[in-house]
Amino acid sequence: MNFVEEMKRKAKEYQNSLVLPEGTEERTVVAAAKIVAEKLASPVTLLGKKEDVEKVAKAKNVSLDGITIIDPAASEWLDDFGKEYFKLREGKVNKKTGAPEVPDVQSAKDFMVKDPLSFGAMMVRMGKADAMVSGALSATADLLRAGLKVIGTAPGSKTASSCFVMDTHDASWGHEGLMIFSDCAVVPEPTSEQLADIAVAAAKSCRDLLGAEPAVAMLSFSTKGSGGKAAPVLTVQEGVKLAHEKAPDLLLDGELQADAALIPSVTDKKAPGSPVRGKVNTIIFPNLNAGNIGYKLVQRLAHADAYGPVLQGFAKPISDLSRGCSSDDIVVTCAITLVQAGKKC
Repeated sequence: MNFVEEMKRKAKEYQNSLVLPEGTEERTVVAAAKIVAEKLASPVTLLGKKEDVEKVAKAKNVSLDGITIIDPAASEWLDDFGKEYFKLREGKVNKKTGAPEVPDVQSAKDFMVKDPLSFGAMMVRMGKADAMVSGALSATADLLRAGLKVIGTAPGSKTASSCFVMDTHDASWGHEGLMIFSDCAVVPEPTSEQLADIAVAAAKSCRDLLGAEPAVAMLSFSTKGSGGKAAPVLTVQEGVKLAHEKAPDLLLDGELQADAALIPSVTDKKAPGSPVRGKVNTIIFPNLNAGNIGYKLVQRLAHADAYGPVLQGFAKPISDLSRGCSSDDIVVTCAITLVQAGKKC
């Protein structure tokens, strides 16, 4: 399976709507034109002043045909968005100053105008867009903050996390060579509860992005208690228990060492009877150190392609970009995020 082609095929079929908050960033404008040309989303919205977006498009020699431009300050939605944001943040206090974070509706409207990430996230929350992608200019922390404050996490979860889609180009691994690695970019030291949330979210990512039923392995340096009662082992063990409680029908096992999870002959020795034997397509790392190191080792040593980080665990899909991304990178991330939004009934 060519993962990128499959994501574009599905995005074109689903025809979900997309908002790009960094509407005056030149790579984003170029990417928006490509998305329209490839018919991956409808509509595609850029946030920013019309004259500023048009200036960038002219400089990059791209057409804005089929692209919607919204200036948050002049939007017909601003009143409703301000009221909704005030309702969401009413009573919240600024930790630095002790003052109310949003004292009234007008201040909420002012914030929506000032922060296009939050305006874009509100578009997703309020059903004006199905997905949002940003990060060519803004920091990951800013996107996560907007997503958590405005969109929130999925029902039954308190954790936003990430995954990478790893294309090993070897059909003997995962689902036709594709695997989900999680979490490799967001939660540094997950608790047991967070590990359970991550496992359930990664399983959904497996279904949405790989089109496969997940078989989840929660990794550790220990297999089935071989590491004794060390705190990291106990954290994963409890995470496994909680994940089973959250999703009792999910095919999941742990704690497992990497070889016990991936090599059937080792599974038979270290975890005989494991339900994920020879089936694992989704790997949950015990912390960000392991996850980041693990995906980069596979990427470099196995010459695998790594797509992501793809954000997961939100109530509705948003995605982050590397600030060094190309316009083509943005197109691929948008296609993935549009697929996460699902097929409309």
